[in-house]
Amino acid sequence: MNVRRIAVLLRRELLQGPKSFIFLWSVVVPIVLSMVLSLVFGTLFNDKPRLGIADEGASALVSLLRESQAVVLRQYSSAGELERAARIGAVDYGIVLPQDFDSLVKEGQHVEVTAFVWGESLAKHRVVAQVTLLDLIRQLSGREAPVDVTITPLGNKVSIPWSDRLLPLLVLMAVFVGGMFLPATSLVTERQKRTLDALTVTPTTLREIFVAKGIVGFVISLAMGLIILALNQAFGAEPGLLTLMLALGAVMAAELGLILGSFAKDMSSLFAVWKSGGILLFAPAIIYLFPEIPQWIGQIFPTYYLVEPVVRISQEGAGWSEIAVHVIVLAVLDVLLVAVVVLAGHRMRRAMA
Repeated sequence: MNVRRIAVLLRRELLQGPKSFIFLWSVVVPIVLSMVLSLVFGTLFNDKPRLGIADEGASALVSLLRESQAVVLRQYSSAGELERAARIGAVDYGIVLPQDFDSLVKEGQHVEVTAFVWGESLAKHRVVAQVTLLDLIRQLSGREAPVDVTITPLGNKVSIPWSDRLLPLLVLMAVFVGGMFLPATSLVTERQKRTLDALTVTPTTLREIFVAKGIVGFVISLAMGLIILALNQAFGAEPGLLTLMLALGAVMAAELGLILGSFAKDMSSLFAVWKSGGILLFAPAIIYLFPEIPQWIGQIFPTYYLVEPVVRISQEGAGWSEIAVHVIVLAVLDVLLVAVVVLAGHRMRRAMA
């Protein structure tokens, strides 16, 4: 492969791509849909958790929380008032501080506190509130926080907010619509217009064409995934880890697009395959929309290994140890798809000969 020729082809793809309806569709639709849903469910401008405190003493933790930019602090005079506030959703996360809280933590003694959580609060808000609390308690005590938090869910305890449920579907749409359709439609269009034949008469190889189109699909896919996470304020505490997952998903999307484009005879057959096979891509996100469905069913589908880490990192604050297996499975699937792309390229070359 010649890097210079790939760069020329890549420039050509990037110049022609924005003129395509598919390009505009794959970029605009996920963004518009995400913004509409965020406005409907109130998450676009609501980026901070509401943290309630019932301080039975005069804890310095209250002052630290008041200065914090991570939460919106609301104070209550008693544990009963705080519980009622959490029950109706006035706060996302509430904590009761015992009278001798400061002296106990500074002495390193074990402290048990009670936390009330509104059952319909966003998972990411709970994570931010708890991490902020533990960080400030550590700052107050000067050591690892000697605190056990007993959480009491209030309101609808089994409810997952729709904004949380819809995030996996939005991410999959952003990653796979552009990442698959741009390489696929580009290959089909060039085959129909015979420009692919003209290119392969030159020193340019079909492999170089595949690489250039795959890179475009990967870049658009990754960029759209990051934009959707940013719009939904869902990067969590591990943005690097989330970016890695999106990159692996973008590779899969570009590979599937190249495979689909090499096999589809025309645009009609391409869209027919998308309509019939799209359920396989989006099934894990659809299953996540309905918690009453056994969630293990999603593991049958390859995109589960992108959806599950995205949910666990952005909404539950998971780290590398919790999602390592998913990363390995997704990487293995990407490698296996490389072999399928190579076979699809050989088949396409024979068909053009």
